[in-house]
Amino acid sequence: MDVLLESVQILKRAVMITGFVFVMMLVIEYINVQTRGIWQGKVLDKKWKQYLLAASLGAIPGCMGAFTAVALFSHRMISFGAIVTAMIATSGDEAFVMLAMFPQTTLVLTLILFALGILAGYLTDRFYTPHKILEKFSGNRFPLHAEEKCRCFQKEKFIPQITRPSVYRLLLILTVLTLFVLILTGILAGNAKMWVRISLLLAVAFSLFIVVSVPEHFLKDHLWGHVAKQHVPRIFYWTFGTLLVFGILLHYVDLNELLANNLFVVLVFAILIGIIPESGPHLVFVTLFAQGSIPFSILMASSISQDGHGSLPLLAESKRAFLAVKLVNVIIALVFGLIGLSMGI
Repeated sequence: MDVLLESVQILKRAVMITGFVFVMMLVIEYINVQTRGIWQGKVLDKKWKQYLLAASLGAIPGCMGAFTAVALFSHRMISFGAIVTAMIATSGDEAFVMLAMFPQTTLVLTLILFALGILAGYLTDRFYTPHKILEKFSGNRFPLHAEEKCRCFQKEKFIPQITRPSVYRLLLILTVLTLFVLILTGILAGNAKMWVRISLLLAVAFSLFIVVSVPEHFLKDHLWGHVAKQHVPRIFYWTFGTLLVFGILLHYVDLNELLANNLFVVLVFAILIGIIPESGPHLVFVTLFAQGSIPFSILMASSISQDGHGSLPLLAESKRAFLAVKLVNVIIALVFGLIGLSMGI
């Protein structure tokens, strides 16, 4: 019975985390499309602007910022050091999960990754110039206006979209409304601080506005096809599976003592896992940190090394570039991870 009750609690926690990820992804997707092109003006004249831009893109939760940075690099608008900056600064979809689990620590981690990314980008450009990689992209041109900006709110279509919603819109509306009710009644996030619950309700309310107001093509291609269909199931499977496995392990193994006696091995393993260009494996270390089983330094090193699937477009463009970026990230992760462990952080 105890195991069953704990499994239910884990399921509720996984649903809450996935729901938070879902609504935040809707918001990020909406903002990304609405602001497309604003940052594309003068980013080539100064290297420090490229680093700031790349770090800012990387700090955006999810994959969109990292994808944008890869597009800029592949069209020679930012330097190799700047793409290193972006990949260190990003935590991929895991950033949403960390915000749901430990928001204050996540903000601190994001600021650290932002600063380390800029430092790593500068040092990379200062001491390493990958001529063969840069030559591969030398003929590319960036299509600044390849797609017309989306009119994401059209008042003449607002009422018809609510009264005669498509199947996709109806499913998303029901999902968001269910999340709102579950949080409002305390079924989800019932033990969270009041400011956390209010923040969640505001985010869900805004995501509901997005779902009911955006045009059909945006809803179907971006919100349904990209967020709901592609990202959310994977986030739920990894979150629930990780929480369940470690919940069971804690019944039979003193996990805290086991990990505490092998922190260097865990650090190396976390960094190597980060090489995988996929969202999910990093959640193991997010969960371990949330449970107090590993120190902040290992979470930081894992976050430096991994970039979710933000680097997948880079891998598709150039395996050499992907490996070069990952090598720099692994070195930075190992150096600062060891410094953190030595300081007891």
